[in-house]
Amino acid sequence: MKSSLKRWEFLLLSLYAFAFYIVIICRSLQLSHEHFRRLSGLRRGWITYRLNDLSDAQWRNFRGNLPVLTVVMAIFTMVANTLKMKCSLKERGMSIIWLFISLCYLSYLHGACIIFILSIASVNFLLVKIFAQYKYFLFVLWSFNISFLLCNRIYEGYPFFIFGRRWAFLDNYRGTFRWHICFNFVVLRMISFGYDYYRACRDYHFDEEKHIQRCHICSSGKACYFLLQERRLPIKKFSFSVYMCYLVYAPLYIAGPIISFNAFASQLDMPQKNVSVGQMAWYGLRWVLSLFLMEVMTHFFYYNAFSISGLWKQLSPLEVFIIGYGVLNFMWLKFFLIWRYFRFWSLTAGIEAPENMPKCINNCYDLESFWKNWHASFNKWLVRYMYIPLGGSQKKLLNVWIIFTFVALWHDLEWKLISWAWLTCLFFIPEIVVKSAANAYQVKNAFGEFVHRELRAISGAITITCLMVANLVGYVIGPSGINWLVSRFLQKDGWPVLGGMFITFYVGTKLMFHIHEARHKR
Repeated sequence: MKSSLKRWEFLLLSLYAFAFYIVIICRSLQLSHEHFRRLSGLRRGWITYRLNDLSDAQWRNFRGNLPVLTVVMAIFTMVANTLKMKCSLKERGMSIIWLFISLCYLSYLHGACIIFILSIASVNFLLVKIFAQYKYFLFVLWSFNISFLLCNRIYEGYPFFIFGRRWAFLDNYRGTFRWHICFNFVVLRMISFGYDYYRACRDYHFDEEKHIQRCHICSSGKACYFLLQERRLPIKKFSFSVYMCYLVYAPLYIAGPIISFNAFASQLDMPQKNVSVGQMAWYGLRWVLSLFLMEVMTHFFYYNAFSISGLWKQLSPLEVFIIGYGVLNFMWLKFFLIWRYFRFWSLTAGIEAPENMPKCINNCYDLESFWKNWHASFNKWLVRYMYIPLGGSQKKLLNVWIIFTFVALWHDLEWKLISWAWLTCLFFIPEIVVKSAANAYQVKNAFGEFVHRELRAISGAITITCLMVANLVGYVIGPSGINWLVSRFLQKDGWPVLGGMFITFYVGTKLMFHIHEARHKR
């Protein structure tokens, strides 16, 4: 496509997108104003005396505890960094310091339930050290961790009285936060430790020199996350103190981002140098601005309250689309703020973790790129510890079912999450097939390039629609709402909305093409 035509296309697409967001904002304001009396979860706000949507428990708890959490973050980080400088502590010393600090943190969060965490973690450490030399070790590792992942949920964190009356009094000291919710992340870390130790005990070879030549970060004298993760560590670094420090490391304990054991242990001795003090300050300022954006959003648009209250069932198809689209953007911004907060804390302590939300939800037009940019550290974990061991791209159509089923069970034991996982897998299959065909297709002239681009845009519009449906089923309406959703949009007033959705997502996909091409040229 000629550059002049591209400029005109970009201008028209931008005008459409601007008009689309004007309609969405105006209609959202009207919906919130008309129905706020019937919505649950609204609280008195601070912006022009408006009500604030605090219907999401996770966001409400994080927002409410933010002042205390920030004070704790500052004190813990200052103590650890001061001791490191004064005592010239290395890996073992820093692991003990952070382990002590983190156990104090966990004692406040979980009270006596810290016993369960330490007990399960210790048994896992023994299993790794004893069975890592055997061929069936990975089966033992996964069986042990998945068993506890499920049992923790089924038995709701094991009340102490089931172990005998003499222990029942400990149920009065279970802390302020359910330990088995946080333990989901500990399970990922225990598997990471076991797998990295298993590889360290074998003749695993990573061509470090070749990687440094190709990587612009590593070639500049720094170390990228991939190098830290893949570089083989000495066996002595897999000590109990470093292992326990890794599992309960305070900045990343509650919500991540998820970091591999290799990458974590490497940075205990040599703190990260990729992010300077100035860059960290800018990172923190951007977070504060994003928090203000969230406050504006929850004061004026009550998307999540609509989904919690079930009021969306009484709305028109257009209004259902607006609420659904708004809920997904609310969820993205919520996780963006939570994950970046804890990553910032970890950076100030000298440990760089992967960015969980490197790209906006509105800048992804296929499932693969979406999952690489939504909880990206979990995606890296899944690729390293599940996807590649299961056969990688050679068995991709089978692997997605196993991996997404695990992801659903890891989140919670709910049918709507299983439905979300399997719907995502169903939508993944045509994308994999289409991508394979597109990669095999050779563009020979300008017309062929035009056709190829249009087909990609149509495919992107279909994928975004499928992604919205899967996430609405998983996080809003549940599997029982699928029939209602389909019947509602297949009625007479639903067809124009479906058409408008498809055109909007088609326009959005083509805009993303322009953005990606501009970045590539830059």
